[in-house]
Amino acid sequence: MRKLKLDELNRPDIEEFKAQEKLPVVVVLDNVRSMHNVGSIFRTADGFALEKVILCGITAQPPHREIEKTALGATQSVDWIHYTDTVQAVDTLRALGYEIIAIEQAENSTMLNTFQPDQGKKYALIFGNEVDGVSDEVMAKIDECIEIPQFGTKHSFNIVISAGIVFWDFFAKLRL
Repeated sequence: MRKLKLDELNRPDIEEFKAQEKLPVVVVLDNVRSMHNVGSIFRTADGFALEKVILCGITAQPPHREIEKTALGATQSVDWIHYTDTVQAVDTLRALGYEIIAIEQAENSTMLNTFQPDQGKKYALIFGNEVDGVSDEVMAKIDECIEIPQFGTKHSFNIVISAGIVFWDFFAKLRL
């Protein structure tokens, strides 16, 4: 078996990417500390053609060398905006018709494998701080909470791993 060369992957350029249909999902980062995590979220959002990344609170913003290390240019292809307050971002997204979903371990959360997104709906997926998770103020505003099932001894996945799992699940359920 032969690995494909980059020019054989037939990826769109930035202009084509910006014009193509996007998965009806925005990702909201609620006070994410690590710039490497932020960059990786951009790269993963590009990979699944999400609508936008919304950076909130202390979450670092491009351009920044530490974000670009892992984004590998995805900050140029994926639209993004910064809000100083995550609650304000959530209120704006709700007014735009997005269903607000926290990715968190919480009472009465829905396991990802049983969650079925609806065709025609738009989703805002909120990922929280690496230590504290999604803030209590934001949790009070959500429509739904999705939890990723886990079977090991650790309490959580890294935010980027969580995002990749959830983005793939939404892509598979909405596009495949």
